[in-house]
Amino acid sequence: MDFDLEGKVALVTASTSGIGLAIAKALAYEGATVYINGRSREKVEAAIEKIKPIKGKLFAAPFDLTDKAGFDKLIKTLPNVDILINNLGIYEVRNFEDTTDEDWLRIFNINVMSGIRLCRHYFPKMLEKNWGRIIFISSESGVNIPTEMIHYGMTKTAQLSIASGLAALTKGTKVTVNSILPGPTYSEGVEQFVAEIAKTKNISPKQVEDDFFKTVRPTSLLQRFATVDEVGALVAFVCSGQGAAINGAPLRVDGGVIHSIL
Repeated sequence: MDFDLEGKVALVTASTSGIGLAIAKALAYEGATVYINGRSREKVEAAIEKIKPIKGKLFAAPFDLTDKAGFDKLIKTLPNVDILINNLGIYEVRNFEDTTDEDWLRIFNINVMSGIRLCRHYFPKMLEKNWGRIIFISSESGVNIPTEMIHYGMTKTAQLSIASGLAALTKGTKVTVNSILPGPTYSEGVEQFVAEIAKTKNISPKQVEDDFFKTVRPTSLLQRFATVDEVGALVAFVCSGQGAAINGAPLRVDGGVIHSIL
């Protein structure tokens, strides 16, 4: 299937590793011109080397988008995009009673405000040229709020609200705004976490994974971690010409963790 992305310019935030890198790779393989983003030029250039060879083009966007100063530098370099993937985000396990005001504001600024700033700049331009794709990489944690990190779940729910509101503003245009809700995914960070637990308990990584889905995510139908490429493939399709009818949708790639009809 031809995704019709040749000539499209995409920005994938936080794309030097994990889901972001997989999304950038999937878009570049379909012929898009992709800007790889991260705080370190060294990491950005290393990510570009990991993706090659590809059908599309790759450019470095080494800007720290956790604050407005980095955003201002980015839009001077890249004033227009066709595809915006809001993937930047952090998570941390913290008891609710120990989560300070500063913790709440910091995670909201990084996970939510970074995407708001980018949308505020790029969304009107997409409407003006009557084509565009915006995707928020949310999480199943935005629906199933994790009790061990409620502040993180709050930011993922906020992303769903923003995407839904923006989608309502695209009525009658060729611009779409959607959310992707990954579940437990085998990113580099998760791989390292699993390896550390396996070493501590003197068991295999496979046993750690099996135990995780028995005790922490027992509702999973997949009963394994999704791969980052499985998430990236869905994002690429939603960005494609064939994905034009998908708008205002929270799309789950969570392995069936969420048990609801809608």
